[in-house]
Amino acid sequence: MERAAQANPLQSIRDALPSMSDARRGVADAILEDPAFAGSASITALAERAGALPATISRLAAMLGYAGYPALRAAIAEENGRDSQAGWQSDIGSEIGPDDPADEVLSVLTGRQFGAMRSAMASIDLPLIEQLADHIVAAQRVLIFAQWGDLPPARELQMRLLRIGIPAWFHEAPFEAGMAANLLAAGDVVIAISRSGESEVAAEFFERARSRGALTAVVTGEPDEPLGRLADITIFTGTGVGHSWTDYFAGRLSDSLATGLLFVLVAQRVPEAVRSEREPALYNSEPPS
Repeated sequence: MERAAQANPLQSIRDALPSMSDARRGVADAILEDPAFAGSASITALAERAGALPATISRLAAMLGYAGYPALRAAIAEENGRDSQAGWQSDIGSEIGPDDPADEVLSVLTGRQFGAMRSAMASIDLPLIEQLADHIVAAQRVLIFAQWGDLPPARELQMRLLRIGIPAWFHEAPFEAGMAANLLAAGDVVIAISRSGESEVAAEFFERARSRGALTAVVTGEPDEPLGRLADITIFTGTGVGHSWTDYFAGRLSDSLATGLLFVLVAQRVPEAVRSEREPALYNSEPPS
């Protein structure tokens, strides 16, 4: 009995399947298909769903080492709850619970954002990001690459650079990025936004860019990962990938802070005549005369 209490009942059922009779197998299949139901259903309800006799369920429980179906049902309910909680924690994180009120959720998310901001302020190498801004201003072509969760800050950076007259393009598709890299020349700049610092596509993008004489840079939360080691300039945002959405969400602000800072530094270096020439048409609702 003690051994059964410590075991995962669902795994015990899976392990015992080959030795079960057809009747017991039917009950086992019903349990495995819907553990939430099995963890709360009466023996009669489970028997009806499985097309078996209640006595078959009792024998299955005894076979697995339980005193009876109520003990097996309690073990299934406990294990299913544990699995559900583990799934929540691996996705959302442990700081927010499924039943937390909205004000507590907001408080946690806000606190994580403030933490990411402080980390970014302490981690961003200002002389290095200023050096990257200098290269961007001097470049004939700036290519920005990102995928998945790294897209928002990358797209905004490209859009902001275009607004102040910097010839910037954004790429996320591998083939498209590779073709664009073939058009680079000495003095051009390639920037990858990658919180994880791991991307085979971006690494190949860097290699092609470097073979053309372009400068490579990465904005990342993991500077010791492959892209950080490959890049000519590595901008550390201070916030890594983490292990859940809550962690990743916290780092979104540090990514945006780093790319926003880069944009402003570039804007400071663009001649006033270039800025004033482009901005009126973008902010005017009336067409130019």
